Amino acid sequence: MSVVLVLNSGSSSLKYRLLDMVDERVLAHGLIERIGAGQGSIRHRAGHVDVTVAAPVPDHAAALALVTATFAEHGPELTPAVVGHRVVHGGSRFRAPVVVDDDVEAAIDGLSSLAPLHNPPGLLGIRAARGAFPDVAQVAVFDTAFHATMPAAASTYAIDADVAARFGVRRYGFHGSSHEYVSQVAARLLGRPEAKLVVLHLGNGASACAVAAGRSIATSMGLTPLEGLVMGTRGGDLDPGALLHLMRNGMDADDLDALLNRRSGLAGLTGSGDLRDVLAAAGDGDERAEAALGVYVHRVRGYVGAYLAHLGGLDGLVFTAGVGENSPEVRARVLAGLGHLGLALDPARNTAAGQGPRVISPDGAAVPVLVVPTDEELQIARHAVTLAG
Repeated sequence: MSVVLVLNSGSSSLKYRLLDMVDERVLAHGLIERIGAGQGSIRHRAGHVDVTVAAPVPDHAAALALVTATFAEHGPELTPAVVGHRVVHGGSRFRAPVVVDDDVEAAIDGLSSLAPLHNPPGLLGIRAARGAFPDVAQVAVFDTAFHATMPAAASTYAIDADVAARFGVRRYGFHGSSHEYVSQVAARLLGRPEAKLVVLHLGNGASACAVAAGRSIATSMGLTPLEGLVMGTRGGDLDPGALLHLMRNGMDADDLDALLNRRSGLAGLTGSGDLRDVLAAAGDGDERAEAALGVYVHRVRGYVGAYLAHLGGLDGLVFTAGVGENSPEVRARVLAGLGHLGLALDPARNTAAGQGPRVISPDGAAVPVLVVPTDEELQIARHAVTLAG
């Protein structure tokens, strides 16, 4: 068993990657967009091949049929030994990856109330793949599973215990495949498998995670991906009383959903959810943009300090994801004035071009600061091979 197809299904998109796991080499990858919107498109890249094709994509089954047809026409051969699927929410039941059967399908469907924007399309991708590859093992890898090691003190909300149990209200955490992959790479880079790490996954979605000896002990996202850091369109931590106040003043659940998921975060504060736009505006003297960056950085720094306390020390601080990997300015703003915690940047290393894992703190720093590009698809493939094998 060596070739793995990894699928990441969104409500109107399907990302895929084909890997040879003998040497973890990417054979092909691509993206289908505008599923269910009439005319869709696929961009497929394999070696020197880079093609974009427009085609009707009415549903996820049609999307996967388009994927197989594109592989047949442009290569390479699509004969996976196992298919790995990203599933966002595993609830309390799925604490590790699992081979998919009808019972698992039904359970993922039953968890859709906890992730209504994410689990249903993930399930559509699973069903399409089971139909397209009926004799191939399908493995579901859950974003929440890596955080199943959190102690009860970190995962429990202090509300009526019976209500919490009845409705599954607890901290689950997300971005698990990213935090797991990045923390493993960082520990190897530091030569310390038992390392105490804070991983900052900073992208359009953002979360922090405290990792001790490869295990998540705390993370910033909660029951849903709304809690924690300031994100592109999500505001993170918010007094729940604010929601009651808004409801009593005429907003209903749909209004609040739109507010919290699409009109908050950087978008709510500045009009743009893209941090590059916010940084550019701040550089031009825009006061709203500068204030938004202040809120963004304040929240990140707060979690770094909290997790240092939870870990009882720190062996490394790790930046990852789109913003964390590519924005020297954000990294510099986050670490400014944290020298008393042993955290500092080497300005030249921080701004130097680089693609792979690297240390950006000065030689001899008390706490190394790293940039580690994330690779969720590779981590999913690793789990799929291990479980199906």
